[in-house]
Amino acid sequence: MKKDQMLPGRRSALRIVACLGAAATAGLLVTERPGTSGGAATRPAGGPQIASGPRAAGPSVRASAYRLQPMTAYTAPRYRRALPPVRQRPFLRMSEAGRTMVLTFDDGPDPRYTPDILRTLREYDVRAMFFVCGEMATDNRDLLRRMADDGHVVGNHSWSHPLITKLPPSGIRSELGRTSEVIEDVLGTPPLWYRAPFGAWNKHSFEIGAELGMEPLAWTVDTLDWTEPGTRTIVRRVMEGAGPGVVVLSHDAGGDRAQSVAALRSYLPKLLDGGYRITVPRR
Repeated sequence: MKKDQMLPGRRSALRIVACLGAAATAGLLVTERPGTSGGAATRPAGGPQIASGPRAAGPSVRASAYRLQPMTAYTAPRYRRALPPVRQRPFLRMSEAGRTMVLTFDDGPDPRYTPDILRTLREYDVRAMFFVCGEMATDNRDLLRRMADDGHVVGNHSWSHPLITKLPPSGIRSELGRTSEVIEDVLGTPPLWYRAPFGAWNKHSFEIGAELGMEPLAWTVDTLDWTEPGTRTIVRRVMEGAGPGVVVLSHDAGGDRAQSVAALRSYLPKLLDGGYRITVPRR
């Protein structure tokens, strides 16, 4: 016998150990295969493999190929925000404690007036709400981003500013749904608030708004700035209507809004000097 040859008894022992190891490995692979004993499941036609539930039987594949499949069963679940209840009337004011008020601007964004309003709000470090129309937002996406970057709330004011109560449910869903899609596409999240054009609400608008995850917000003080009554008149209406929880309605589009821009520069510092905190609602 040569020096490098192994004794017969030792060779037999090693064969036994090798056989036992192979059997254990085979048993482990079978145990990790979920579902049937026919092998790993095949991928369903036309879509990704479903991670949960029993797997359909299919042609067997090599164990190494199965173990390289993505283990999607351990992916963290995605949660959607709970839908709000269907309201029977919109919110007219905020119930926040203290001398708080909410400033809102409708119909924009308009590159002629919205940037000036944003600059004034930024100068005084206050947040407001902008209820945008989809047809305006889609052409001025940069202004939507500026609103969000400054901490303002971007709400839904329909696509084309129609009289909602004259539309069928499908028309309401289109007006609100398309605008929410634009806002979500630009900002990454859908709007949480909406306002009916002309303040005209009905049962279908409340239902569809809730389906889209939005609460309805109206206003307490209407500046009627869209009638262009003069800067002083707009300022007077805001100051006379000021109070805890008041929601002020103004516009940053839909016509000549130079008076609205000038009025904000006048009444905003007066409200702050009067002890009011300009804020936005929480959800």
